[in-house]
Amino acid sequence: MMKIEAIIRPSKLDDVKAALDEIGVAGMTVMHVMGCGKQRGRTQYYRGQEYTVNLLDKVKIEVVVPKDDAAPIVEAISKAASTGEIGDGKIFLSEVSGAVRIRTGEQGATALR
Repeated sequence: MMKIEAIIRPSKLDDVKAALDEIGVAGMTVMHVMGCGKQRGRTQYYRGQEYTVNLLDKVKIEVVVPKDDAAPIVEAISKAASTGEIGDGKIFLSEVSGAVRIRTGEQGATALR
């Protein structure tokens, strides 16, 4: 199994959710997070004073899927989240050694469905 973590722009969340629904992803976890990368924040003015916002609002999506399903999901997220500008985000992949559905006790890939 693979865990896919995608950090994207908040404005692209609906596009990514629609793309994942379209390819049959059953469940996901969505969190509002803050971070920075090459984008390095932005400069704003408040009451005539300039200040830099170093951490920008982002959305983190987590999905755990069978290993064979990871590549098409990563491609769908990449296409849906891309604007072509700095700050589009990143996708991280990591192996998951196990999963358990609490309600039924199902384990492994069966617990993901």
